[in-house]
Amino acid sequence: MSLSIWLGALEQGLLWGAMVLGVYMTFRVLDYPDLTIDGAFTLGAAVAAKFIVAGYDPWLALLLAILCGALAGLITGLLHTQLRVAPLLSGILTMIALYSINLRIMGQANLSLLRVKTIFTWVKGLPALDPFGPALLGLLVAALVLILLYLFLETELGMSIRATGDNEQMIRSLGVNTSTMKLVGLAIANALVALSGGLVAQYQGFADIGMGIGMIIAGLAAVIIGEALVGSQTLVRALLAAITGSIIYRAVISLVLQLGLPPTDLKLLTSLIVVVAMAFPLVRRRLGLRALRLRSEQGAAAGQRNQDL
Repeated sequence: MSLSIWLGALEQGLLWGAMVLGVYMTFRVLDYPDLTIDGAFTLGAAVAAKFIVAGYDPWLALLLAILCGALAGLITGLLHTQLRVAPLLSGILTMIALYSINLRIMGQANLSLLRVKTIFTWVKGLPALDPFGPALLGLLVAALVLILLYLFLETELGMSIRATGDNEQMIRSLGVNTSTMKLVGLAIANALVALSGGLVAQYQGFADIGMGIGMIIAGLAAVIIGEALVGSQTLVRALLAAITGSIIYRAVISLVLQLGLPPTDLKLLTSLIVVVAMAFPLVRRRLGLRALRLRSEQGAAAGQRNQDL
């Protein structure tokens, strides 16, 4: 594989990294199966593309995409906390509604950005950064998001959100409003997803109504892969694992496409990656227990032989 292919996988992994951190926030921090992710990703792309085409600054368009993503997360949270809708169903309802909303925003199923200026137009126009400009920009954004998210989760509010996901009844007994914690957590998670959608739309040069399909599975795959390789014993390692998993996942996708896998089978491959990544810790634990049992049996046998002598 050429350098350009690996570089492209790195760029995509970093740009999708904010989405993976959003998935980490919902599934690992809040313990909330939020399917809003698929719709929020497209929402971020649609809002950013629409404002850029209208002549607004690309960075401002990205900020508006983040705010719209946060609003989508708030709606999901309100459905759950105020109307007592089940977490899974609340995400599904918001995701379905966002499909029509995204079409309304774009006005069509596909919105091109090829003839307008994006944040990557400026980066690619700097000869000194060629061809690493997009990767450096992606690295800068991913690092900034990771640092800000870490600092937030280390605050009193962030720890309350983490405690809500760990033991909701316990933290409620201490006087914390868990409904508010869920609202804040879902808003931040979907804001990150929308940020990723806005970045990817500008990177690819278009926003498409179907670009968010399967994002939740891709995000889960990246989180699980990262945790299997990097670990999640501390908050820093868990956040780094999410970004690392995103890069590795995109590298695997690029590799199998180069080996001849039809693009139509990518969703199947993603599902298989998730299954393998989820089974890996279990298999490793079982092998470790088997090895421990074997050593114990060997030690007992050696002790018996010594007694016989």
